Amino acid sequence: MTSFSFQTTRSVLSEVGATAKIGEILAAHGCKKVAFVTDAMILKLGLADAALDGFKSAGLEVWTFTEVQPDPPEAMILDAVEQARAENVDCVASVGGGSSLDTAKLIAVLLNTDQSVGEMYGVNLVRGERLPLVLAPTTAGTGSEVTPISIVTTGTNEKKGVVASQLLPDYAILDAELTVGLPAPVTAATGIDAMVHAIEAFTSKRLKNVVSDCLGKQALELLGANIRKACFTPEDREARSQMLLGSMLAGMAFANAPVAAVHALAYPLGGHFHVPHGLSNALVLPYVLDYNMPEAQSMYAELAPIIFPELAGKSTTARADGMVNGFLKLGPELGMQSKLAEVGVGHNHLPMLAEDAMKQERLLINNPREMTLEAARDIYERAL
Repeated sequence: MTSFSFQTTRSVLSEVGATAKIGEILAAHGCKKVAFVTDAMILKLGLADAALDGFKSAGLEVWTFTEVQPDPPEAMILDAVEQARAENVDCVASVGGGSSLDTAKLIAVLLNTDQSVGEMYGVNLVRGERLPLVLAPTTAGTGSEVTPISIVTTGTNEKKGVVASQLLPDYAILDAELTVGLPAPVTAATGIDAMVHAIEAFTSKRLKNVVSDCLGKQALELLGANIRKACFTPEDREARSQMLLGSMLAGMAFANAPVAAVHALAYPLGGHFHVPHGLSNALVLPYVLDYNMPEAQSMYAELAPIIFPELAGKSTTARADGMVNGFLKLGPELGMQSKLAEVGVGHNHLPMLAEDAMKQERLLINNPREMTLEAARDIYERAL
């Protein structure tokens, strides 16, 4: 049997309304004052109310940071850490999207060390332990609540990752109430993001294992069966719960069998054009799948009927090709943009994007087929 290791978040609570319990969870860890990380819109929409009420009921003091930005800039994170340190917080919680959760993870680590964030970029470079940490996602996409990864945008608009087991929280809270009513384009983009996590984990050249494979396939079954319902009937709590669960399972999978070229080519779109991460993934996904076909066809054929049941019973080639065509159609069906030109990318940007994608060596080494600069440029060209 092939050797492997597997890590994930210590505890998961999946329950409608569970956000209200974050305070009692942190109080049980002996916490007195929480750094609550979110963004202004989450606060405005009232999605943070249950957590804030729960902190009060548990007798916790609260310092709130609401200045989280998409694709979290390093400077913003360092400013939050400085403020939190001055507030003498002893634990961290976050209710929000992937940017908020990633920010919270790094705050929890940086508050408990004299190590700089620059020294942490890479894999397993974090020293020491973090503060107690609880995360509750408001989108079913990033899986950040169960991944040991934080993605940061540096001053040069380059995305860098901190990957270390210390970033796994004490608790992941899956509360469908936080995602009810999420607009269809956001639901679609984050849902496809989660699908990409599962697909890339299943086909990862490095660290693919039997546990991540099982999680990835189960994630795709849940996501494929519920993404349309979640988009078109946004109040459907059952569909929302299934999407959250699928996203988390995909997060567990790729936290151990890491993602690859889809993410590597998506990151420059976020860094330079501020395209939301899920949409960036969706825009390049079909073309990366097609490029990988010589090395990954049988694996794609295995996954295809799980996502697109109409492909069951077809030949290996037909199933694999059908998955590519299925994703070409799924985005537009769900109301998403489908071409790079629609998000401001022009032909003159393609060399820069390809060069930046090739810098994502941490991701590209996991791709089933070796990526080249010329191939990256061609993929962007096809997606334009």
